[in-house]
Amino acid sequence: MPAPQREIYLLSPKQYSPETIAVAFAKTSRSPESFREIAADLSDEQSAQFHEKWVVGYGHASVAEHAVLHVAIENVSRVAMEAIESNRLASYTEKSTRYQKWNPDAFHVPAELENHPLREEYLAVCRMLFETYQTSLEPVRAVVERQSPRRENESEEAWDRRIRSQYVDSCRFLLPAAALANVGMTANGRVLENAIRKWRSHGLAEVREIGETVKAVAQGEIPTLVKYAEPVAYLVESGKELGELANRASVEDGRRSTRHARMDWCTLIDYDSDGERKVLAAALYRFGEMSYRQALEAVQSIDAPTLAGALLSRLGRFDTPLRELEHTTYTFDLVMDQGAYAEFKRHRMMTQTPQALTAALGYVTPRRIVEAGLEDAYRRAMETAAELWQKLAQFDPLVAQYIVPNGFNRRVLATFNLREAYAFCQLRAAPNAHFSIRRIAQRVAEEIRRVHPALAQFMRLPAEPWQEIEKGYFA
Repeated sequence: MPAPQREIYLLSPKQYSPETIAVAFAKTSRSPESFREIAADLSDEQSAQFHEKWVVGYGHASVAEHAVLHVAIENVSRVAMEAIESNRLASYTEKSTRYQKWNPDAFHVPAELENHPLREEYLAVCRMLFETYQTSLEPVRAVVERQSPRRENESEEAWDRRIRSQYVDSCRFLLPAAALANVGMTANGRVLENAIRKWRSHGLAEVREIGETVKAVAQGEIPTLVKYAEPVAYLVESGKELGELANRASVEDGRRSTRHARMDWCTLIDYDSDGERKVLAAALYRFGEMSYRQALEAVQSIDAPTLAGALLSRLGRFDTPLRELEHTTYTFDLVMDQGAYAEFKRHRMMTQTPQALTAALGYVTPRRIVEAGLEDAYRRAMETAAELWQKLAQFDPLVAQYIVPNGFNRRVLATFNLREAYAFCQLRAAPNAHFSIRRIAQRVAEEIRRVHPALAQFMRLPAEPWQEIEKGYFA
């Protein structure tokens, strides 16, 4: 009998439901039939029964990973967007504040402010921020036009496309976290179920409503796999108690009185001082026939730059380093403006712990705003938003986030390995990246080079020190 021939094909969602595809893949562990034959024998009802028994009843949740949905989520706030995009294994594409201009009424009014005495002030400040944003676009564009004049034979449309991100980049600092945006989310059934549980356990009504709506929409395609996506008491109660303990600690040690003190916005809190040796030993281990202990000893007798060069010197522009770089990690305590954080949060392979968005850490002022003669108007807008944030924070710190503009700073604790450091620093230090995130990427790279010079020297970054970015783009 001839050997079976290799076959590679799609089980198309045009032909089968996501739940049926998941069952077809699951059954191959115990069925000799082809995937086509398995799928052909399944009905939606049989697939639902399978998931009810094996995924729900016996906890074989990995089966749900074969059911994939593409969820379109429109007109949600930037605050809610952070909750939506907090799932490491989902994929997202979000409406950009760099290439699109916001309409004056495109902001969310939280349900928590219904019949609240601050609601009218909230509406007035949101409208003021959007109006200041709108009126700043043309003056800042004029500054950019002088700095990046129209090229010979360049059309008006092409010129606008080339410079748009440059002037919108500076004006977007005025947009509050209430600004509405759209996002496309691709996730498998297992990830989506966990996401819905988190959203339905959130402290904001908007996020809870999104969780309920996404569940209802998803049940049209994967009714069994998200059937039990309910709020999680652990998330609700633990978050509440930890918040109370953190507030008590802040009051007791006096941190609240020093929040406005000047801070280092990039601090390498923790790293493995032996990290280079561990990564290089792992590389030898992978391609050799020794124990890891023997590999660690072997590294001692081989020149580290030579080993590092063998591991990393051939990296091309679009190449990904070997996974052995994941054997050493770094923890950074970072302070960045909210606009930068909106891009930083996309690096979900990191472990990120952001604090709530506040107005307590001050704000940055883009240099082009000043050059356009708009500094006074900009500062009035930011200070007005900060005053309302203080009032709202006494009512509900989570709700108060909505009024905070992109220019305000926030803290985030980030732990990531060297492989992710290469991905983040090289992507976000690129010339076409926003200047706020370029500054972060260059500073992070500098700190890693300081402690692990042999491995970090192969990062491909522009020769643009973070100090120059700070001087050139921030007033």
